[in-house]
Amino acid sequence: MLTFRAGCLVILILTVFISLLGAFPQSALYLSRRRMQQDIYCSADQYQHDNMCCLNCRAGTHVKSHCTSSGEMGRCEECDHGLYMEHASGLDQCFKCTQCHLDQEVVRPCNSTQDTVCQCKQGRFCVPDQACEVCKKCSRCDKDEEIVRNCTSTSNTECKKIQPPSTSGSQRHLPDSIKDCYTDNCPAEERRNGDTLRASLSNWQLEEEQFTRLIPLDAGEASLRKCFEYLEEIEVDCHKRFFRHLGISDNVIKSKENLPYEDKIHDLLNIWVEKEGREASLNELLKVLLNLNQRRTAETVREKAIHNGHYICGC
Repeated sequence: MLTFRAGCLVILILTVFISLLGAFPQSALYLSRRRMQQDIYCSADQYQHDNMCCLNCRAGTHVKSHCTSSGEMGRCEECDHGLYMEHASGLDQCFKCTQCHLDQEVVRPCNSTQDTVCQCKQGRFCVPDQACEVCKKCSRCDKDEEIVRNCTSTSNTECKKIQPPSTSGSQRHLPDSIKDCYTDNCPAEERRNGDTLRASLSNWQLEEEQFTRLIPLDAGEASLRKCFEYLEEIEVDCHKRFFRHLGISDNVIKSKENLPYEDKIHDLLNIWVEKEGREASLNELLKVLLNLNQRRTAETVREKAIHNGHYICGC
């Protein structure tokens, strides 16, 4: 009886051992296959699908069906209207185009390869490195401050305290009625009288405040156009009056309203140069700024024009 039980135990042990021997080769084969799958590396212009490397679909399209052989391209399909794919990829869906918020305007519309580009509308801004859920309203300088830099779609207005007026300032010699109407903060009839006074006082201002005439170093128009970017310093609230004084009609000014502020300034200055021809000069632009009580902007434009070698001071 004991011998029979010992024989059964030996048979059981052998059965288990044989089963284990059969299992190991199968496990080794499984691991080998897994390793082969993990070691597939596709190049930059390919993507992995199953055990193959399919060629990417080009920008503006998405994968409709994958390749059947490695190194080939599957079926690609154009992005539908309102969708885009900026780069070549193996993605099976295009991205949805961004919709500009109500307080934004479209700078570049969406197409099959580029998303929409939005920017805050005039009078509002959003700092690029911050989440732009809502465009903030541009700040206005206080009465005891002046604008250092105008508000743009990506930066707020910069202000600084106004320095105490010098006793040698030109307006010290002007009657109060003329001072009031030197700006637009007066009744319409008085403002018209002020406009007449400004015209007659402009030459006196240039001489009294030592705003000597500038002489272009290049051809007159070439030097003038190089200074257009400096005129971007014109206050947002003042630019319409500035161009009206240059003889640009309200309809023409309004036609540029949808442009970014800097582009609007450049386009309207180009229109003015075409209209004036050889008579157009930086001195005329500076004179208009002075007439509009924008002396700080005039000084900035003048300093940059001289510093960057476009003009020199006349004798």
